[in-house]
Amino acid sequence: MAANGILVIDKPSEWTSMDVCAKLRGAFHEKRIGHAGTLDPMATGVLPVFVGRATRAVEFASESNKEYIADIKLGVITDTQDQTGTVLETRPVTAGRTEVEAALAPFRGEILQVPPMYSAVKVGGKKLYELARKGKEVERRARPVTIHALELLEGGDPEAGEYRLRVLCSKGTYIRTLCHDLGQALGCGAALAGLRRTQAAGFGLDRAVRLEDVLAAADRGEAERLLLPVDAYFGGYPALTVDEAGEKRVRNGGSVRAAGGDGTYRVYGPGGAFLMLGRLERGTLKTIKSFYEV
Repeated sequence: MAANGILVIDKPSEWTSMDVCAKLRGAFHEKRIGHAGTLDPMATGVLPVFVGRATRAVEFASESNKEYIADIKLGVITDTQDQTGTVLETRPVTAGRTEVEAALAPFRGEILQVPPMYSAVKVGGKKLYELARKGKEVERRARPVTIHALELLEGGDPEAGEYRLRVLCSKGTYIRTLCHDLGQALGCGAALAGLRRTQAAGFGLDRAVRLEDVLAAADRGEAERLLLPVDAYFGGYPALTVDEAGEKRVRNGGSVRAAGGDGTYRVYGPGGAFLMLGRLERGTLKTIKSFYEV
């Protein structure tokens, strides 16, 4: 039987998110592998990977909030807005911890961000990073994102203009742009110096496994034991079980009569198989997304 489930990878530095997926396709001998929420190569941390039939849940997971621990370096501006880029300018840093703390306030809540040139956002059918690599810069429309929490942590080296932030944010937020904009607000410029994602798709580092451990398990033929069931992602919804006739209707794409209050449910067959995420309205249960094996 093909592998199905969710693997929460603690992504290593210098790997792209697609590099991780490519490596896991070989480990699981499964082409259907996708991830929720791209991490830049320099970043580490939580990368939820969906294997087999579980890839149908990626669209839900990608919409979730994410949490990061970000190291910011004041006094430097780069073309990529992080330490991997070319330094464009250096400036003296006069701001201390008190000033940095005060400068965070305007960035909390819903804000507008201009996507960085080194990003996969498309303008006129071209990815921005492709244009940036050719030395071109184009106008980008600011987009709304939400910073649910922005906290100055202990750590870093304030004397060197280095600080550590905790950021809880919505989908589509660029942490390096947040750091860049914070530097602009302080008047000295800033760049992202390090980034670790601590939460994505509802999964934290406590559920994450190292890529090297997955590959070692694959060599032993035990990689599938590391997979979480796909319904683990939908654990926040109540469960509902249908009978054999109901399961047959679900598998044929039909609706089912069921008891319960209106809402979204994890739907199981009488044998415990996770069938779908469903919506119950006025006693009629319909499929939002199916997950049963065909």
